[in-house]
Amino acid sequence: MFRKTKHIHFIGIGGIGMSGMAELLLKLGYNISGSDKQASEITTHLGSIGIDVSIKHSEENIKGADVVVFSSAIKSDNIEILSAKENNIPVIRRAELLGELLKVKKTSIAIAGTHGKTTTSSMLGLILLEAKLEPTLVIGGIVNKFNTNAISGSGDIILVEADEFDRTFLSLKPTISVINNLDLEHLDCYKNISDLQTAFTQFANSVPFYGLISLCTDSKNVCNIIKNIKRPYITFGTNKNAYIRAQKIKHNGSNSTFELYRDNIYIDSISLNMPGKHNILNALGAISIALELNVDIKKIKKALKAYSGVRRRFELKYSTSNGLHIIDDYAHHPSEVRATIEAAKTGWNNTVLSIFQPHLFTRTRDFYKDFAQSFMNSDIVIITDIYPAREKPIKGVTSKLITDELLKLGHKNVHYVPNPLSLPIFIKKMILKDTTMLIMGAGNIWRICENIYKEIK
Repeated sequence: MFRKTKHIHFIGIGGIGMSGMAELLLKLGYNISGSDKQASEITTHLGSIGIDVSIKHSEENIKGADVVVFSSAIKSDNIEILSAKENNIPVIRRAELLGELLKVKKTSIAIAGTHGKTTTSSMLGLILLEAKLEPTLVIGGIVNKFNTNAISGSGDIILVEADEFDRTFLSLKPTISVINNLDLEHLDCYKNISDLQTAFTQFANSVPFYGLISLCTDSKNVCNIIKNIKRPYITFGTNKNAYIRAQKIKHNGSNSTFELYRDNIYIDSISLNMPGKHNILNALGAISIALELNVDIKKIKKALKAYSGVRRRFELKYSTSNGLHIIDDYAHHPSEVRATIEAAKTGWNNTVLSIFQPHLFTRTRDFYKDFAQSFMNSDIVIITDIYPAREKPIKGVTSKLITDELLKLGHKNVHYVPNPLSLPIFIKKMILKDTTMLIMGAGNIWRICENIYKEIK
């Protein structure tokens, strides 16, 4: 019945998850339209490949649609949602449509976890392509190797990200799943860590009895749900009990190497063009599934060595002759910030300068103390104003909550620079020899990278 649908309209098509699915469905032969409140590189790209994109929300946009799809960022009073309901056009969440897409292929793989979903998905996608398995991919980031986040393959495998926000990943019923890690997040959707763990347990148990879950046992909160998982599972990590394990880890600049073991048997040495223990764990998650799919280790090794990352995931944007590296990263949770700083520290023996744009008032309110702790290992910290995204301001919640807490903790080099546009001039006054500059956040802070480079070059 799904194939009888011809015209699918996406509200909020400029979002990275929505755009990937829209592009994939276009390649599968569907008529796709979409709308967003503002133009972007993504909407421009979608228009260039034949998708009708409107830069405003209007009831005119849904004319002729067989189904209207919306993301969690879209509110229920959106004019296109209301108009669709008035005209008896089915209105579904993005995750529901993704769940239907998983049924198109014989084998479906969903990558879950609070962090690292996009990196693990893209690593596994590249491995499957190297193995000539011709997978279909829907990934939440632009993969540098593909220059897209959606690939329509002729093989029997579909690989997607499973987003826990708003519990949408519970709409998916994959054949195989991965849980990278589990940290308290999205307190607007979950009461506490126990509530989040319950949701991930439900997700894990949604695979069929003949399916498989791969679990990272370096994550304490993942370990705590294993006893409640009723489906076949394997484990991966750097701890001695992990079924798929990394040992003898080494970092050099943006490169990492480790020895790979399966069930305590040495397999091979693996090289990555990415620093940080968190990226080794991401690679192990991808490797665990590839091995279960009987992909040859030589192809796994070759794919990971050629892996060039995802945009905004520890992306080296610029380097200068005096040892300055400017890195753009999507980190927006305390655990992600901590891991990114650790990766910079282990990769280079440099001063670490962290520039951070907090994302969401609620996240800042709920985690400002954790954010402050995560920055303690950074030599210099600069915090800008909060990027509100879908939220309205909350009285008393500003970025100064983080900087004030850092000062209380005894950090000696903390700066509050509210307007990101003033950062290039502010940073130009600093001595930046042998410095790794981390520009972090899930908002629009990435736009400042080029201006900083031009100003200090």
